[in-house]
Amino acid sequence: MINTETSNKNISGLNPDDFKKTIKNKETDLFILKNEKGMEVAVTNYGCAILSIMVPDKNGKYANVVLGHDSIDNVINSPEPFLNTVIGRYGNRIAKGKFTLFGEEHQLTINNGPNSLHGGPTGFHARVWDANQVDNSTVIFTYASADGEEGFPGNLEVEMTYSLEDDTNALVIEYRATTDKATVVNLTNHSFFNLNGIATPTLSIEDHIVTINADHYVPIDDVSIPTGEILKVSDTPMDFTTPHAIGERINSDFTQLKYGAGYDHCYVLNKVESGALDIAATCVSPISGRTMEVYTSEPGVQLYTGNWLNGFEGAHGATFPARSGLCFEAQCFPDTPNKAHFPTAILLPGDEYQQITIYKFGVE
Repeated sequence: MINTETSNKNISGLNPDDFKKTIKNKETDLFILKNEKGMEVAVTNYGCAILSIMVPDKNGKYANVVLGHDSIDNVINSPEPFLNTVIGRYGNRIAKGKFTLFGEEHQLTINNGPNSLHGGPTGFHARVWDANQVDNSTVIFTYASADGEEGFPGNLEVEMTYSLEDDTNALVIEYRATTDKATVVNLTNHSFFNLNGIATPTLSIEDHIVTINADHYVPIDDVSIPTGEILKVSDTPMDFTTPHAIGERINSDFTQLKYGAGYDHCYVLNKVESGALDIAATCVSPISGRTMEVYTSEPGVQLYTGNWLNGFEGAHGATFPARSGLCFEAQCFPDTPNKAHFPTAILLPGDEYQQITIYKFGVE
């Protein structure tokens, strides 16, 4: 496992000078967050990309548990453009890049087969956000998304806060947004986790043991658009209501897994109350002993098993082959603007979009 020594006052081995760049009169930079327990998170304001999350294993050894880059140029030119970034204005897919809102049809940029994915090719992941590091453990990012950007209506003002809790090794992500015109909003974080730590090559996440607090999931068609059904996970390889290793059933002869080339599906979280901050998933590495708990106020979480990673190089020479990263993307359901029976993603003037997602790390 790659485990760098202290450099430039961070234990991730990242050099702040490698993250300074001027893009359209905005400056990019490196921000280091630390808590009292020794956890460290490195982020940049380009796409609010998380570059490293340094947490200890069962032997107290720190390593980076996200598939990150070590320079701003590599972030910008990554073969995986959504690597650990914020996703917006709409996470996941919208069928044919079209939706109608209050009688007006909107055409989005097509960037994933016949569909729009993750807000388009110049979505929030490809923007330089304003940043304010308010203390050692907190940074606040803001961005003004213009009316018509990537086809979405309304001027959207977005604020996102990354903070580390001192009493637990938890990264808290809080989102807020307001609009001056009816629009759709579905923000998420697209971090690729590997609780073994990044390496050359990074080990597969197929050994990771996952539990998801969901009795139902959203099935997809052959271009990864929801069919509109909400199906039970029971008696299928989609069932993570009890712990299972990712690799245990990922290659099963099951149509949904073939459509996604593995897991790439939204799970309908068991919610007693809409918007409540509840446990969504847990993940354990048998090798490192690291654990991760995911909490969210969102109705769904997309499980993606890095099926299309192609072995490209990341930080400090680490390589990221297929299925070397695991994503838990808290969100509304995919294609919600075209599925009236799905929980709404509409944001109206005078209302505020709010979301909280927490990634909490530990050992066992």
